[in-house]
Amino acid sequence: MKIAIPKEIFPGETRVAASPDSVKKFTSLGVEVLIEAGAGESSSMLDDELRVAGATIVADAAAVYGEADMIIKVGAPYCSGEGQVDELAMIKPDAVLIGLLNPLFHKDKVEAYAKHGLTSFAMELIPRISRAQSMDALSSQSNIAGYKAVIDAAGRFGRILPMMMTAAGTIVPAKVVVLGAGVAGLQSIATAHRLGAIVSAFDVRPAVKEQVESLGATFIEVEDTGSESAETTGGYAREMGADYQKRQAQLIHDTLVKQDICISTAQIPGKKAPVLISEAMVKDMKAGSVIVDLATESGGNCELSERDMVVVKHGVTIIGHANYPARVPTDTSSLYARNLYNFVSPMIDGETGNMKIDWEDEVIKGALLTRGGAVVNAALIGEQT
Repeated sequence: MKIAIPKEIFPGETRVAASPDSVKKFTSLGVEVLIEAGAGESSSMLDDELRVAGATIVADAAAVYGEADMIIKVGAPYCSGEGQVDELAMIKPDAVLIGLLNPLFHKDKVEAYAKHGLTSFAMELIPRISRAQSMDALSSQSNIAGYKAVIDAAGRFGRILPMMMTAAGTIVPAKVVVLGAGVAGLQSIATAHRLGAIVSAFDVRPAVKEQVESLGATFIEVEDTGSESAETTGGYAREMGADYQKRQAQLIHDTLVKQDICISTAQIPGKKAPVLISEAMVKDMKAGSVIVDLATESGGNCELSERDMVVVKHGVTIIGHANYPARVPTDTSSLYARNLYNFVSPMIDGETGNMKIDWEDEVIKGALLTRGGAVVNAALIGEQT
């Protein structure tokens, strides 16, 4: 069995779907690992290091895709008409494709995988169950993104974050608010708190209050909203009604005028990110404040965010990098490679090294997008909402 890792060609994608550690583990199972030359350079994983770990370095993408029984990637492959290279056309029709394929936003591409005959899995759709925690790529990548967001904000902010007492006087600590207390938000809270800021956080889900407070932050919430319905069965935030959104907007506005830094992380799976910060709110923020919008890839939480840009509007710096995990590629690649190994290794027969997939496994069912020329995932064919 041959597993291939091509070089990511999407603009700004610096990660790679392998690490020396994951290569060693795969080869120990009797699998041949093919990696396109230069695939790990942007994440400081050089060809020689991967070769020593057991990988075969292949000169070009066509050879990598053409020989592989299974392709593991970071992002989705380019399809016909998308870019200069049609990656999908290079893949053998009976191959397995695994990656962060973003299927809820790119259903047309999922249809293309099915038409091509691929068996495909989306790492984003792995069920949030205890057994699959080590495979949870969304969490591993969001965790690092939440950390990096605070570091970027601190770098742009014109003051220090902690209180500092000096002979010349005392510097008061900065105030940081985090909108959305998912994995990225919780890591942002923890990082800002460690740096000495006074931290508060908002989330529509009352259930996260204890987690927020355990990290040293104050929990901000809209009162009396019937928020028991604010969380999906998968643990994500649910889109709220108009009355809630009106009260939420007022609460966020009142909070932002007192803050120095805002880290916004709110996203809804498969939908455009909710706009939580209006231009009017930005106008009322203190001069020199910083907003980091971690949701620009799905539209943005701030009305004034610009994708992959850092802009200053009304005296407020707004950071809108779309692919935050790619800003820390060495660590995010290593963690993602572990997620992939933990997901893929149960599919490999330990005695023969060949593929042996348990199609009844809950994790397999949850992540499976296409099989046998058809789209089979329930979330994509209308069997669940």
